[in-house]
Amino acid sequence: MPKQNHTEPLIRPFNAVIFGGDGDLAFRKIYPAICHRFIAGQIKDFQVFAVTRSAKKHPVFYDQARTFLQKDITYPVLPEVIEAFLQRIQLVMITDDQPDVGYGQLKQEVQQHPERQTVFYLSTPSDAFQSICQKLKHYGLIHEHSKVVLEKPLGHSLASSKEIHADIIQAFSEDQIYRIDHYLGKETVQNLMILRFANQLFENAWGASCIDRVEITVAEDIGVESRAGYYDQSGALLDMVQNHLLQLLCLIAMEPPINMEANNVRDEKLKVIRSLRLFDEKSVATHTVRGQYTRGEVDGRQVPSYLEDIGKFQSPTETFVAIHASIDNWRWKDVPFYLRTGKRMPGRFSEIIVHFKSVRHNVFNPSEPIEGNKLIIRIQPQEHIELVQMTKLPGPGGYRYKPAGLKLDFIDSFKERLPEAYERLFMDVLRGNQTLFMRQDELEAAWVWTESIAQNWKKTKQKNILYEAGTFGPGQQIFPPRQTWYNTHENTYRTL
Repeated sequence: MPKQNHTEPLIRPFNAVIFGGDGDLAFRKIYPAICHRFIAGQIKDFQVFAVTRSAKKHPVFYDQARTFLQKDITYPVLPEVIEAFLQRIQLVMITDDQPDVGYGQLKQEVQQHPERQTVFYLSTPSDAFQSICQKLKHYGLIHEHSKVVLEKPLGHSLASSKEIHADIIQAFSEDQIYRIDHYLGKETVQNLMILRFANQLFENAWGASCIDRVEITVAEDIGVESRAGYYDQSGALLDMVQNHLLQLLCLIAMEPPINMEANNVRDEKLKVIRSLRLFDEKSVATHTVRGQYTRGEVDGRQVPSYLEDIGKFQSPTETFVAIHASIDNWRWKDVPFYLRTGKRMPGRFSEIIVHFKSVRHNVFNPSEPIEGNKLIIRIQPQEHIELVQMTKLPGPGGYRYKPAGLKLDFIDSFKERLPEAYERLFMDVLRGNQTLFMRQDELEAAWVWTESIAQNWKKTKQKNILYEAGTFGPGQQIFPPRQTWYNTHENTYRTL
C-alpha cells in the first residue's frame, strides 16, 4: 500500500464532477488516480459525480469501474477499501433534450456541501467544452473556488484554440483553468527540474558550449486502436508533437525560473517556444519527415497497415514525424533538437538523450576522437536517468576505454510505489498549483510553431514516406546515425 507523506496536510474537501464519466479515460486514468490518493489517506472528504449522457450504462458502471480499479491497483488492498471508494461515486445523467433536470440535480448535490471546492473535469471532445461551460455558468454551478480541467486536444488549429478559449474564459478565469498534459506529471519529467536546477555539475554544462545535440523520442508500438476517427483528423504532429514533445523540449531548454511559482515557470517555457525557429517551404522539406506505417511485424506478430486499421483506401494522415528543430536564443544557438514520434515502432518508450560534445583532444590516441558523454532520461517504461561516460577497461594493455553508464533507476532506488502522472496532476489541481499546466499564451505559441510545419506541408504537398511497422520509421535523413554502447547494468550492447 502506498505510504502517506505526513509532512503534507490533507487536501481540502472537494467535489469532482467528471463529464464523460463513463468514458474510457475516466475508467482507465481518472478514477484510479483518485482512488490511489484515497487509499494513501491523502484525501478523505470528497464526492465524485460521474456525468453521463445515457442511462443505459448505469447498471454496468460500477462493475466496469471496479474492474479497472482492481487491474490498476497492484499492491495489497482490502476489497472493502475499493468498495468504499466506489460508494463515493454518484452517477448524474445530463441529456441534451432535458438539461434542466440533469444540471438541476447536479446543482442540488453540489450545494449540499458549499464549503467544498469543485473541480469540473471535462473528459470530453473539445467541441463540447463551450456548451458545458455555458451550462455550468447558466445554472449557477461556478463559484470562486471552482476549477475546470481540460483534456487535449484543445482545438485543431490556432484559430480553433482561440475560439475554445474565448468561450471558456466567459465562465472561468485563467487562474481557474487547468489544461492537462499527462506527460508533465511523470516522475522522470518532474525530476528534470531537480536534475537541472539542483545540480551544479549539469547546469554549468547546459548549453551550446558543451552540448552537441538533443534527441527527444516518443515511440509507440501500437496502432491507432479505438482512436481511428480522432487520429485520422489529427495525425502524429497534432496528437503528439504540438503538446507532449514540445513540453519536454521546454523543460530541457528553459532558463532557470526565479522560483517554482507557476507563472514564473510558465514564463520561461513560453520564452523557449517563442524562440523556436519557424519553418518555411524550404526548411520544412529539409528539416521534417512525415511517414505512415504499412504492414509489418511488431513483437513477433504480424500487424496491419494504417489504412487497414482505419478502414480506408487512402489517407494523407501521418503516423510518424521527425523534426530538426532550432532554438534561436543565447543558450541554444546552433544546437539541433531532434524530435521524433511514431506509431507501430519496435517498442514503446519515451526518452530524452542529451549528447555532450567530445573532449577537444584525445591524449590516449590523438588520431581517434572520443565519443561524447550522454545523459539518457528514460520517461517510460522503467523510468531511469543514466549518464554514459568513458571508463578504462580493466587489465594491462594500456589505456583502453569504452562507454559505461552510471544509472539511477527509480524502481530500484525508491522502493515505494511511484504515483502515476494523473495522480500528481489531479492533486495539483486540488492544491491550486498550475505549474504543470499550460497557460493560454503558451498554448497559442505552440500552435504558431506547429502550424508553420502543417501549413508548409500543405503548400509543398509533402507526402508521407511509407515505413514498415516494427521499424524506427523514415527519419534517418534527419536524425544522426544511431550509436551503440555497452550497458554495464544489463551486460548488453544497446543502440541509441
